[in-house]
Amino acid sequence: MRKKHSLAALLTLLLSGCSQSVTEYQNESPELELNQFFQGTAKAWGVLHNWQGKQSVRFRAELCGEWQGRQGHLYELFYFSDGRVEQRHWQLQQHSDGRVSGTAGDVVGQATGQLAGNALYWEYTLRIPYDEDALDVRVKDWMYLVDNENLINRSTLHKFGLQVAELTLSIQQQNKNAGCAALKQKIQQEVPQSV
Repeated sequence: MRKKHSLAALLTLLLSGCSQSVTEYQNESPELELNQFFQGTAKAWGVLHNWQGKQSVRFRAELCGEWQGRQGHLYELFYFSDGRVEQRHWQLQQHSDGRVSGTAGDVVGQATGQLAGNALYWEYTLRIPYDEDALDVRVKDWMYLVDNENLINRSTLHKFGLQVAELTLSIQQQNKNAGCAALKQKIQQEVPQSV
């Protein structure tokens, strides 16, 4: 009986130690404000690992954000190591209490999350192409502002409650004062079905 209680206590401790809350980062700085970091142009580099931890694809991306107050548009153009070129256009809302919400063409429903200190945690369902069809995966997305120009993004992708992939991404702000017209035009040229 004592072994059962010890094992249960150990499992509870291990499982509770594996989770984190965005509020744990409330006092971390610099403070992440989406309408500041994702204003203007940025570049990103990332690696996707499959469920076994093996690198499955690498990519680089161009980003550009435009904001009016707490509402913004974030344009993303991805170049994958397997030759694919994809885009995403986020419509974002940063609420005064730190809540964040957003929509995009390949996001099912709405992404929701919370900012605290230098971090953002949000979740959404992403529809990805799969064998001439589509597959919906749940994304648990953490972003950490390292300094005013650099952000690290760590995402886990889940299907049927199991983690199926992990993404690590570095984003570097390029020019806060740049407009997005050039990237929008490039997206139209390189991913014409996005128009």
